[in-house]
Amino acid sequence: MIHKLTLENILFLDIETVPQHENFEDLKPIDQELFSQKTQYQRRDEFSPAEFYERAGIWAEFGKIICISVGFFRESSSGRTLRVHSYNGDEKQLLIEFAQMLEEHFSRREHLLCGHNAKEFDFPFIARRMIIHGLELPAKLNLFGKKPWEIPHLDTMELWKFGDYKHYTSLKLLTRILGIESPKDDIDGSQVRNVYYNEKDVERITRYCERDVIAVAQVVLKLRNENLLQDDQIIIK
Repeated sequence: MIHKLTLENILFLDIETVPQHENFEDLKPIDQELFSQKTQYQRRDEFSPAEFYERAGIWAEFGKIICISVGFFRESSSGRTLRVHSYNGDEKQLLIEFAQMLEEHFSRREHLLCGHNAKEFDFPFIARRMIIHGLELPAKLNLFGKKPWEIPHLDTMELWKFGDYKHYTSLKLLTRILGIESPKDDIDGSQVRNVYYNEKDVERITRYCERDVIAVAQVVLKLRNENLLQDDQIIIK
């Protein structure tokens, strides 16, 4: 199937998230209680809610998006390029801009969204945060009433499973075994919270997010048995 897809119809994306507040103590008492209840099975007796709060960015109810990076292929007489762009800063504003881009450029039936573990994380996280902010969901994220084969989403982790539904492979591992430059050469997801709140370096996080997008696009090329992109074929705006 993947060989039949038109690459120009795929929007590759990745998001970076952090806890909504820097510290657990910054939450209102009711929210502290709700976070404690939400995470009780993950924490068990090993961590207190306050100690566990640094991981709050993985839940849309307690986290926020600080960057969405996207990439798309373009073919021209000079060859193939991957164009990469990022939305960062205020969460509501970046979601508005991202949704507008989807509606204007990636809303046709043949258009697809693609990420790594994105069906379990990125896509639902974006949708939930949009609803929380009172924003209308773009068609590509509004899955209500759609049959499984009508959902316009690709997931490179799912593609790598080849039907083995219990199998999990990180993007770092997948790029390593496929001979693709690792996107984790600076920071990884576990460090994003500290870079955001302690270093206040959104641009560093954005570069990391963009490298993930490029890596996902490279994985799709590898799965299609096509040549990987060279540096001069990647255009970051």
